[in-house]
Amino acid sequence: MAASEEQELSQTQTEKLLQFQDLTGLESMDQCRRTLEQHNWNIEAAVQDRLNEQEGVPSVFNPPSTRPLQVNTADHRVYSYIVSRPQPRGLLGWSYYLIMLPFRITYYTLLDIFRFALRFIRPDPRGRVTDPVGDVMSFIHSFEERYSRSHPVFYQGTYSQALNDAKRELRFLLVYLHGDDHQDTDEFCRNTLCAEEVVNFINTRMLLWACSTNKPEGYRVSQALRENTYPFLAMIMLKDRKMTVVGRLEGVIQSEDLINQLTFIMDANQTYLMSERMEREERNQTQVLRQQQDEAYMASLRADQEKERKKREEQEQKRNEEEMARQNVLAEERRRRTLEVEKERKSECLPQEPALDDPDSVKIVFRLPNDSRVERRFLFTQSLTVIHDFLFSLKETPEKFQIVTNFPRRVLPCLPSGERPNPPTLQEAGLSRTEVLFVQDLTDD
Repeated sequence: MAASEEQELSQTQTEKLLQFQDLTGLESMDQCRRTLEQHNWNIEAAVQDRLNEQEGVPSVFNPPSTRPLQVNTADHRVYSYIVSRPQPRGLLGWSYYLIMLPFRITYYTLLDIFRFALRFIRPDPRGRVTDPVGDVMSFIHSFEERYSRSHPVFYQGTYSQALNDAKRELRFLLVYLHGDDHQDTDEFCRNTLCAEEVVNFINTRMLLWACSTNKPEGYRVSQALRENTYPFLAMIMLKDRKMTVVGRLEGVIQSEDLINQLTFIMDANQTYLMSERMEREERNQTQVLRQQQDEAYMASLRADQEKERKKREEQEQKRNEEEMARQNVLAEERRRRTLEVEKERKSECLPQEPALDDPDSVKIVFRLPNDSRVERRFLFTQSLTVIHDFLFSLKETPEKFQIVTNFPRRVLPCLPSGERPNPPTLQEAGLSRTEVLFVQDLTDD
């Protein structure tokens, strides 16, 4: 029985393996088996997890690493828009610029030397990302306290999560890297990013993720995107099945110019999103069709199994009925043979019929249930049991019967009973020298 259960379990696992391979398109049976074993052979959970991996969502058994999700930044078709600081005008402007230039050069040179030396003394704490969500939330709170609560909706999650959501929803993702120490940051945040028309445009057209480069999460993203100056904006989208940077905006930019540049980038790349949507829709339709085919196959398989089960049950029932009928025939044959042997034994044990002129003889005519007549002589001194044994030994007599007088009608006590263990003699039963007795069939009773 244990071997049978093990065989059924192996067959079920094989069916799930084939079904999982058909649904996911994996060629390696070992990989299919490992995935199903990880999900405790729950095929629905395994397929969903596999589809999530294909869509860029991390598997529950393969958590994302601490490094940002890989983004293609090497596309030479990236649109880049850099806004330089305005040149000084007039004699006064140039004089101020030339006077301050040595101080700026000295300040930034000493600052870079200090930062470079500091790396050997104390590693940059931004190199270790321990709480990426906390970094993002800290930037959002700091932005609202310093600038305004009326700003575009910042994505409240990690950079990798924002990329995954943009990929899954097929939306543009705008990344803003906030340089706290840059001289143009305050102007951009107050006058451009918090402008009403910019807020409405970004909220309705794309996702926005932002973080300060002073935070580990923002610093890590800046290392991936390699910005040149601040403010820095990067437009990312799903292109050729990879999250790709399709636009870079660097330097302070006015609100109207920002909207125009973002619109230009989106219009130039809209066809890629449309293509991705069509491919995804086609994949979804293929998946739905395959699922419907699998459901139809499983329904057909269940119907065939149910038909086979009913067929086996009918065959088993037929075999049982045939066996029961055979046993009944054998039992009836044994009963008939036993009855014949008993009739022969009773016939052999009957006393000899008295002579015709014997004064103690009684002539009895028996009327059988089949309307035939049997006549025999008995002695008055013989028990009624002799009459019963004589009738029982006849082939025409039923298996169970009783002997009844005609008038007055009464049943003769031919067999021993609790009240009368010894049946009476013919004389005690009140029979005359010539009697007609009736044999009543009791077989049905």
